[in-house]
Amino acid sequence: MSAPVSAAQPDAVRRKVEAWLAESDPADAIALRARPEWPAEPVLTVDGKRIRVVPCPTPLAARAALHDRADGERLVLLTELTDSELGDGLLAHLSKQTVRKIDPWDLVRQMFGGVKDLDPTLVRVGRWVANALTDYAPSDGWPAPPGAILTRDHALRSLTAELLDLPAAELDDSGLVQWSTDARRQLRFTTLPDAVAEGITAYLTSTAGRAAVPVMAAVRAGHGVDAIPLGLLAGLLWPTGGAGTAEVELAVGRTRLEPRFGGLRLSPQQAEALHRAAEAWVYRTVDSGDDGRAEAMRMLRRAEAVAAEIGISGLLGASTVLPSGFVQRLRTFADAVRLAVPAGGSVLPAAVARAQSALATVEAHRAAEPRRVETARMAVRLLRWLHTTDGPAPATLLDALHRQVRQDGWVDRARLDVFAGDPDPQVAEAYRLLHRAVDVRRSRHDQQFATLLATATAAETEPGALLRVEDVLDRVVQPILDHGRPVLLLVLDGMGVAAATELAESVTRSGTWLEVTPDGGPRTGVLAALPTVTEASRCSLLSGRITSGGQQAELKAFGKRWPTGRLLHKKALRAGAGASLDPEVLAALGDPSTPVVAAVVNTIDDALDRSDPGTTVWSEETITAVADLLASAADRVVVLVSDHGHVVDRGPESVVLPSGSSDNRWRPATGPAGDAEVAVRGSRVALGGGSVILPWREEVRYGPRKAGYHGGAAPAEAVIPLLVLTAGDDQAVPGWAGAPVASPDWWREPLTETPGPPAESAAPARQRPRRPVEPQAESLFDLAPVTAAPAAVPPPAPAAPDLVTVLLASDRYAERRDPRMPLADERVAALLGTLLAGGDRATLDTLAARAGVPAHRITGTVTALRRLLQVEGYPVITLDPDGRTVHLNRALLVEQFELEPR
Repeated sequence: MSAPVSAAQPDAVRRKVEAWLAESDPADAIALRARPEWPAEPVLTVDGKRIRVVPCPTPLAARAALHDRADGERLVLLTELTDSELGDGLLAHLSKQTVRKIDPWDLVRQMFGGVKDLDPTLVRVGRWVANALTDYAPSDGWPAPPGAILTRDHALRSLTAELLDLPAAELDDSGLVQWSTDARRQLRFTTLPDAVAEGITAYLTSTAGRAAVPVMAAVRAGHGVDAIPLGLLAGLLWPTGGAGTAEVELAVGRTRLEPRFGGLRLSPQQAEALHRAAEAWVYRTVDSGDDGRAEAMRMLRRAEAVAAEIGISGLLGASTVLPSGFVQRLRTFADAVRLAVPAGGSVLPAAVARAQSALATVEAHRAAEPRRVETARMAVRLLRWLHTTDGPAPATLLDALHRQVRQDGWVDRARLDVFAGDPDPQVAEAYRLLHRAVDVRRSRHDQQFATLLATATAAETEPGALLRVEDVLDRVVQPILDHGRPVLLLVLDGMGVAAATELAESVTRSGTWLEVTPDGGPRTGVLAALPTVTEASRCSLLSGRITSGGQQAELKAFGKRWPTGRLLHKKALRAGAGASLDPEVLAALGDPSTPVVAAVVNTIDDALDRSDPGTTVWSEETITAVADLLASAADRVVVLVSDHGHVVDRGPESVVLPSGSSDNRWRPATGPAGDAEVAVRGSRVALGGGSVILPWREEVRYGPRKAGYHGGAAPAEAVIPLLVLTAGDDQAVPGWAGAPVASPDWWREPLTETPGPPAESAAPARQRPRRPVEPQAESLFDLAPVTAAPAAVPPPAPAAPDLVTVLLASDRYAERRDPRMPLADERVAALLGTLLAGGDRATLDTLAARAGVPAHRITGTVTALRRLLQVEGYPVITLDPDGRTVHLNRALLVEQFELEPR
């Protein structure tokens, strides 16, 4: 007897029989060299023929099988006997008169369409491949290879696709992690012999990368459906760059994770690959629609559950996708804010820098909630504001009004978000402390404003440069009309400076509408009538004098001033089904013989009763009437004002004082003013017989609780924003020009951790140099120029002045200058100086503010600078994909313009 051989696999026998029958061999039996065992059914049906398989351990057994063969039946004899042991008598009855081998590679050739040759690298993979291709062949056969050679990749890809029930084209990391979400398809893989499973995993490593090993290990360990959650956690336990997590904590977490990979100890490369594949799956699935987002959220929650099970929840803050990671980052940020809030003095630059750094990690989280991130940004802005020195009290009411327009209105916008808070108690506590610190300074400002307001009102002094609500028609609207431009006057009832900053950004974002200001200077504002209620202030605005009344009084006064003008209140703006504006409104806007179309928009004022004005972002999307009116007003200059601002309800912080009237924020002067109030009397007081008591503290009210209030002496109520817009032409109104960047430095500029005293409170940007303007008989906007301190500018880098000076004096620079579109050397120096001082980067708004460029022109100016400095196609100036951040390649600038010292 020869050495023992292996047992024949039923599929291998069937494939061999198929090949035998295809040979048209007349023999009735075939002997196959195999262990004489057959656990399957003894009779096979192959190509419609009955095939009986008979184990034959001895020649006698083989002879008996041949003797007992039924008519029409063919035999397969499984024997370990050699030809000589069987003898010639038996061999004469067998196919090819020999015992034939079951060569699995012959079967493989057959199953792949009878290919002639096999890729040698396929054979070297091992016999398990041939056996697996035989055992797991699909019912419709393996796909034929594209050529005459069966390559290793074609065979293994076909086998892997079949065993995983996954299309061959999806055998990459993304397809594999998607496959891991389907428990049904994993079941077959878990039953494979070890050799096959390990071989398939090895092949997948070549197609799907290193992620294949941990994915398939998790499947074999029964945790395949957790492959994505495990991948998300792998990124925390094998962090790249060795972020500050204790090595012991990481080691413990890795050990606890190993059983979910069947005891496999992941390498850092495998963990990183799995993590990348899992995160990529999350991003793709989230973007696939509502069902995808729900599935992704299920995986994220599962990852958090596994983290809790193995005790690594404290590491989730390092994750950029897990919801708990966002919360942990936000709590870390809140800790930085809490530590930065001053106990009494100014905020330290180092503390603000730490908060800014913590904010960056919050913003980097892919599952960040936009509203909560925006609130965090507002908190950092308030910290930067608290870092600025609170200068001396304003000397005049005009100074106090401008502080509200140019500084405190932006503070109000930020603190409204912080006041609305965060649902997490730890974050909420930090915001509460910050809001309280901001309130201390803002309350001081409010009191200063109210005191100046009461004094000026009682003194009955001439307004001078101060623009009052009753003067808007005479000093703003009429001069525009006198220069031949029709006007759309938009009165947004209840809009304060904070809301106006949002609306202005929304309206001008597309570039269709440009904001203009007197001579291109900073924004100014308007002083409301007193008390700051609609009955007094809106009627005074539309009448051109201090008075009080309702809509009828407003219509009468407006019609008397402009008989051919149109004043539209809420009802007049409404249209029927399918139209956003009444056809008569559209006709009036398009009629050049209608000099002024005035529209009262009540969206904000209505929110004070029935909504939440503190958390609403006031934009064209939330005040749709503004967008609808602007869409039909391209030929008009738009003057956008309000009649008064508002304060929001302070909830449990509110203080209710007794009053004999039902008004919320003013009362008749029947008694002395309290600590939170100011007594105001004079001709500008339209109600209360010319003498009223007004609260200056925002939390005080007299009447029933609402979402917001107005009527008092706080600058948030008494200062009216003024925005003048033109459709793309910043020279449309003589004496007016493109507005500079409106936001203060602390709103947009990160604070660097530098020694020295805090910067002075940011002032409006300097006016850009202008050519002299011929004297005019009548000023369009007869306000005296306001002298303000220049904006605080970060100290330039030591090398910046020398580098810019050398550049401007270089021959290459002189050659590059375009005389047709010159960019002034002073402007180039200002732009480059800003970039160099900012570490070779700056936002567009920063460049505009520092270089004195109108906000709407900065993109074109940067484009001109980029063309000027771009030599041989190499860009020295580039713009980030965010469209807001400009970068300077300092080394390339030095090289291209040959600025190296010689």
